[in-house]
Amino acid sequence: MFHGPATLNLYASDMNAAIAWYTELLGGPPYFLRPEGGPTAYAEWRIGDLETEVGIIDAAYAPYPTGTPAGLVVNWAVDDVDDAYRRLLDLGAVSIEPPTARGEGFVTATVADPFGNVLGVMTNPHYREMRGRIS
Repeated sequence: MFHGPATLNLYASDMNAAIAWYTELLGGPPYFLRPEGGPTAYAEWRIGDLETEVGIIDAAYAPYPTGTPAGLVVNWAVDDVDDAYRRLLDLGAVSIEPPTARGEGFVTATVADPFGNVLGVMTNPHYREMRGRIS
């Protein structure tokens, strides 16, 4: 049985730049780095109401036979898509799709971070309802 996302992994060829960028975006440094000494190959944050883990992996360890990921977009729940989208662009992300109403309270926007990962932001009435039940 699937219970929801445990860890969302993104890749970056410049770990120092990625850690700095995601620290700015997420409002704080990663809580976990591997290895703890030398060059970082993995950094992880916990974010959101469920403390979902977001990990950045050095692209040298990417498991893709073609060398590029296959195109999954994870939509992060936000309170205001327009604000989140502007913040991502201000931090250097590139627009893929501007805020777009999808009907019945759903709005999405998609960007590429400076490391080539695709990020989505979304208002989602179902997420708000679920969040209200666990609060």
